[in-house]
Amino acid sequence: MQKGLIALAIGAFTIGMTEFVMMGILPDLAASLKISIPEAGHFISAYALGVVVGAPFLTIFLQNKPPKTALIILAAWIMVFNSLSAVANDYWSLLILRFLSGLPHGTFFGIGAVVAGKLAKEGKTAQAIAVMFSGLTIANVIGVPLGTYIGHYIDWRITFCIVGVIGLLTIVSIIYWLPKFQANENSSFKKDLAIFKRVDLWLVLAIAIIGTGGFFSWYSYIAPLFTEVSKFDAGAVTYLMVVAGLGMTFGNFLGGKLSDTYSPLMATIGLLIGMCIVLMLLTFVADNQITVTIMTFVIGAVAFAIVAPVQIMMMQSAKGAEILGSSISPAAMNAGNALGAYLAGIPLTMGYGYTSPDWVGFALAFVGILIALALFFHRKQKETTLITCKA
Repeated sequence: MQKGLIALAIGAFTIGMTEFVMMGILPDLAASLKISIPEAGHFISAYALGVVVGAPFLTIFLQNKPPKTALIILAAWIMVFNSLSAVANDYWSLLILRFLSGLPHGTFFGIGAVVAGKLAKEGKTAQAIAVMFSGLTIANVIGVPLGTYIGHYIDWRITFCIVGVIGLLTIVSIIYWLPKFQANENSSFKKDLAIFKRVDLWLVLAIAIIGTGGFFSWYSYIAPLFTEVSKFDAGAVTYLMVVAGLGMTFGNFLGGKLSDTYSPLMATIGLLIGMCIVLMLLTFVADNQITVTIMTFVIGAVAFAIVAPVQIMMMQSAKGAEILGSSISPAAMNAGNALGAYLAGIPLTMGYGYTSPDWVGFALAFVGILIALALFFHRKQKETTLITCKA
């Protein structure tokens, strides 16, 4: 494996830990800041909103710089604002810092995906991108459970300090391991914005937002689901987060394999159908500790298998402005993060139980299927029109 891909994976690990550890420490953070769990869920949405805002603007600002330089700047940003999150002392300061921490997320993955594609062997682009994203899933196996354990038994502030240290490691690994590539001097703001005239791109964005929102509806409130419905001890949440992370890691590589073997769109449709099924099943078995543990692995696998095919579809739809297209894909997924966390919190504030977010997730994934089918028929129509014009 090329060291350059490992450097990208370390960066993805840092991002994955800071994004997903919030779900594990949500109850502890809420108690520390004296706010409710649904209010603490706003920190998840604030980070996701930062990703959505930062992806297009930071990409446009950095895409003419050499990729290595741009990635170092982004890694430094991640390190600084996550470290500052450790000293937040109230709801508003942490909310702002979570927003700022999310800004470089999409651009890092956008530039990183294009670089991973350049490092990939022929016909293995999706799998090379999956290697980069493996850092994000491995974070859910190691970083998130560790951060959850520390946040629960010691102090959630130390968790963010650890993220800052790994951010520093990301900078060092990029400096020494990532090859130099020439800056993309042919891109322009006006030219890149033209991709937003494409119907394909908007449909892929909608799939990323609505479809992945189903996953985040479940994952945002996973800790209280385990403790309040499945009746696990609070300390067991750490180990269950490992199970979820193992599922995500497996699913990440599965998604890359499916995309290279079949088509990214067909892989996405099948995986969204699978997500609907497993989220629905979870609501019926959530009170059983054995079955909920199994379902935690399965849901993590199915949900994260979608990442690679969606990333490839976005790059295909943004041909000519691949970096921008690649960066707004994680932004769209984080819009799904914000949407899922927000919508799933609504039935909780209305007094429904902690399985209600799973039904919200089911509904969002189902809408994602409909959008994916619309994209399928749109592409078929384009192919038919093209054949007719040539004839």
